[in-house]
Amino acid sequence: MRYFLELSYNGKAYHGWQNQPNAITVQEVIEKALSTLLNTTISIVGAGRTDTGVHASKMYAHFDYDRDIKCKDLVFKLNSFLPKDIAIANLLMVKTDAHARFDAKRRTYHYKISTEKNAFNFDLSYQLQKSLDVNAMNQACKILFKYKDFQCFSKSNTDVKTYNCDIKEAFWQKNNNELLFVITADRFLRNMVRAIVGTMVNIGLGKIKPNELHNIIASKDRSEAGYSVPAQGLCLVDIKYPEHIFKTDIDLVTA
Repeated sequence: MRYFLELSYNGKAYHGWQNQPNAITVQEVIEKALSTLLNTTISIVGAGRTDTGVHASKMYAHFDYDRDIKCKDLVFKLNSFLPKDIAIANLLMVKTDAHARFDAKRRTYHYKISTEKNAFNFDLSYQLQKSLDVNAMNQACKILFKYKDFQCFSKSNTDVKTYNCDIKEAFWQKNNNELLFVITADRFLRNMVRAIVGTMVNIGLGKIKPNELHNIIASKDRSEAGYSVPAQGLCLVDIKYPEHIFKTDIDLVTA
């Protein structure tokens, strides 16, 4: 049987989501907890691969287990077992072919910038004490919808087969001394959001004009885009899946 974990984490202490040698990751910590509690080796597959220091307020991962699980009980035990910076929100039974990564239809990220020094959110935002032209940045956001190929925002030497992404929404909003960038797409390239934000910051500072974003995207050259902003301001906030992958009450009775 296959299960989906819904979880959140503060990424400050982790070298990203995905397992890697000689570095602690979110995936590793959860797999160890599940393997201990279920008394067997459990491997999980995440919906994405957040980088070092990036956060998630809603992330999903799937795993297989050959027996029924009392979902609420396991959620409670996991939250008691896991460190304070990883929290399990839900455990859901899904169809056996459901996939946390490949079945995801939309992902939404937030990026936060604090324009004044703040003693309470420095772990969760980019502290940039400069005035930014939000109107110009939102003009640039509209240009993103005209393109599909975002190679210019992708990390170099990545193994993806395509650089195409379908951006559904992208906008900036200002709330007192905090700027929030919201972006939703069917998929994201490695480092894509942080590179977009860095380019937008350059636009907001007046270093480049919004219309120059056309040339940057058309170049397909990472060096033409802006710098990669710090990881702590980035958070994965939502993932959408088709309803049919989740087991309904009828499925559970007839399974």
